[in-house]
Amino acid sequence: QVQLVDSGGGLVQPGGSLRLSCAASGLLFSINTMGWYRQAPGKQRELVAVITSGGSTNYADSVKGRFTISRDNAKKTVYLQMNSLKSEDTAVYYCHTKIPSGRNEYNYWGQGTQVTVSS
Repeated sequence: QVQLVDSGGGLVQPGGSLRLSCAASGLLFSINTMGWYRQAPGKQRELVAVITSGGSTNYADSVKGRFTISRDNAKKTVYLQMNSLKSEDTAVYYCHTKIPSGRNEYNYWGQGTQVTVSS
């Protein structure tokens, strides 16, 4: 079955950096669009960044110029490099993909990794 395993979160000071990883299994990783979402306490889950099978990327306005999403198809892993972190980036970050099956589309999520930006 499809499995996404998130890792790399932690506590970092404002202005610092972290790199998140999402290891995928059970899917044809190279053809899937992969994304990172985040959810802060009391807020809705929001899209942070996506990367298509062809390597095209898109970012939330709040992270443009600071975050970079990338993928390694050989390792079936997607990364989120986060630089110049701010307190408002504090959230649980989730890896995501969608897989079509017939007329339906199924969402798959990682278990989440906590990112805390604080001095």
